[in-house]
Amino acid sequence: MQDYSPYEIIEGNPANGLVLLADHAMNRLPPEYGRLGLPDSAFTRHIAYDIGVEPLTRELAAALDAPAVLGCFSRLLIDPNRGEDDPTLIMKISDGAIIPGNHPITDEEWENRLNRFHRPYHQAVSQTIARAAAAGGKAPLVISLHSFTPAWKAVARPWHAAVLWDNDPRAVFPLIERLEAAGDIVVGNNEPYDGALRGDTMYRHCMTPGIAHALIEIRQDLIADATGVAAWARRLAPILAELNGLPTLHGYQRHPSRTGAYDD
Repeated sequence: MQDYSPYEIIEGNPANGLVLLADHAMNRLPPEYGRLGLPDSAFTRHIAYDIGVEPLTRELAAALDAPAVLGCFSRLLIDPNRGEDDPTLIMKISDGAIIPGNHPITDEEWENRLNRFHRPYHQAVSQTIARAAAAGGKAPLVISLHSFTPAWKAVARPWHAAVLWDNDPRAVFPLIERLEAAGDIVVGNNEPYDGALRGDTMYRHCMTPGIAHALIEIRQDLIADATGVAAWARRLAPILAELNGLPTLHGYQRHPSRTGAYDD
C-alpha cells in the first residue's frame, strides 16, 4: 500500500477571511483500488468527479490569495460531500454505472475508507477554517465549488450556474444578486439540486457552527477547458472578493437547518 494524501491544501493567506472548498476536485484512486472494476472512461465522467472544478479552484485561490482544500480522491471511492451515515456515501450504482469494487463491501472496508479518505479530508477542512478564523480574528466566509452536468436523463438544464443552500441566506442572496447582475447567465436558486443535505460538507462545517457560506455549482460544459475555466474565474473572483468585504458575512450566526434539529 502506497502513501496517498486524500486532500491538498492551497495555503493562501488565512487572514483574508475567505476559504474555498472543492470536495469533488479529482478523479484519482490509490493504486491498490485499480479502477474499482470500471473502465477508464468512467473516470472522465461526472460520476467520478466534478469536471472543471480543480483548475477553477486553483485559479480562484491564486486570484484571491485564499486558502483552499481540494479532495484528492474520486467520489466513486467514497463521497466527501456526504455524512458518515448517508446511504449514498459509497455508491453501488451511479448514473447507470454499476461499481463492482463497491459491492459487496465489508464493514471493515467501509470503515477503512472513512479512516483513510473521508475523515482526513474533513479534518483538513476543519483545520483550514479554524486557521482562517484565528488569523483573521473573525468567522471566515466559506465557498464550496462544484459542477453539474448540462443535461440529466436527456433533459437539458437551463442554468449556467447555481447557488445551493440550506437556511442561512447571508452569503446566498448577495451572491445570487451579483451573479445575475451581468444579465448574461441563468442562475439557479437551489436548482438543479437542493442544498439542504444533513451531514454534508456545508452542514458539518458551516451550518452547525454558524459560518456564512454558499455552494456554487457551474455547468460542466462551461468549465470543461482552460478557456472556460479562465472566463469563470474572471467572473467569480471580483464577486467573491466583494462578498468577502461584507462585515455581515464574518460573524457566527447559527440558522436552523431545513433537515431538522441539530444533534447537539
